[in-house]
Amino acid sequence: MQSLKHIKNYIDIEMFQKIQDDIAKATGLGIITCDYKGKPVTKHSRCSQFCMAIRKIKSCKELCEKCDSRGGLEAVRTGKPYIYRCHKGLVDFAVPIIIEGHYLGSVMAGQILTEKEQLEKLETMVQSSDESKLEDELLDLYNETTVIPFKKIEAVAHMMFHISNYIVGEAVLKMAQSELNEKSIKFIEYEKIKTELEKKLKTSQLKNLQSQVNPHFLFNTLNTIASLALVESAPKTREVVCNLSDMLKYNLKKVDQMVTFDDEVRYSTSYLTLQKIRFGDRLKFYFDIEERCKKIEIPFMILQPFIENSIVHGLQLKENGGTVKIAAWETNENLIISIIDDGVGIPSYKLKDINDFENYKEVNRMGIDNVKQRMQYYYGENYSIDIKSKINYGTEVNISLPKHL
Repeated sequence: MQSLKHIKNYIDIEMFQKIQDDIAKATGLGIITCDYKGKPVTKHSRCSQFCMAIRKIKSCKELCEKCDSRGGLEAVRTGKPYIYRCHKGLVDFAVPIIIEGHYLGSVMAGQILTEKEQLEKLETMVQSSDESKLEDELLDLYNETTVIPFKKIEAVAHMMFHISNYIVGEAVLKMAQSELNEKSIKFIEYEKIKTELEKKLKTSQLKNLQSQVNPHFLFNTLNTIASLALVESAPKTREVVCNLSDMLKYNLKKVDQMVTFDDEVRYSTSYLTLQKIRFGDRLKFYFDIEERCKKIEIPFMILQPFIENSIVHGLQLKENGGTVKIAAWETNENLIISIIDDGVGIPSYKLKDINDFENYKEVNRMGIDNVKQRMQYYYGENYSIDIKSKINYGTEVNISLPKHL
């Protein structure tokens, strides 16, 4: 019998307390509900004067708790109400609450008496070592204890078993249905966003974007979202959609503008977050940016092509992946940006061609030539891009830009 779930997560305790109080008034029973650890989750309903007085005596209180514990365990073992006698001879019973094989707790009830011949048939959970007679005051309270026919006790116990398990079962069912509905709504929202994004990719609004960001990446990301929607919870899917949405908005609005370096960092963070969902633990990244650099204005989207190049041509080819570090600091006149990966590295013959942008056609495909052209437009010859690499150690790209146009 599993007991990994807490009853408080499934029912309205205040409502359950009212039902418990009403049953206690109608039957004359004392009732309390406990969780699977035996801890009360409701208050006592109609606790008898005798039991309250007995529980004020420390030694007796300990015996009362032992009776409750053992009675509850027996009910769990049998999977049905268990009727027994406490150490003072009163009749108690434990009603287990079991949902889909999970033991959530018990309703403990009783503090009553029944016919003598039936009393003698019931098991006494705990034997009291104190055989002395009750004091007159306690004896008077004992004699005031409600007497209920045993057949009625059995009927009430089974009634409470069915009511309690029905209430909790319905609550569990409604919660599961609510979670399912919420996931369905979020999945529908995702499908709507996905459709809108796919339409935008077919419009002229994204023609410029397509020259900056490989459209295969966008479609791969959409496929990633679709997979996540099926196998993961909505918060993860929402994270993916939000990051992609931020990237698209940034591309559509900033394409012909100078932007702050902080804008570029946020965009790059969204891009790397999406790539990390794709590559998992194979991709790690971090930023080391001087605070003063964040307000410096630079051309739109000059980081992402180099970061993408590090992942696609550096880390993706390594079985265990690797790390991308983006750092930035300033000198008297310039902003220095460094993009470092510990990927597979670039052969020396290819590295020479890459640094000679005009003669290396592959850089157009990687977006680096596009970055170079825009830098020339804004800075003329007052900038530099230097790429260093070593096989099996990684690649380092250093970009130097004037802090002011």
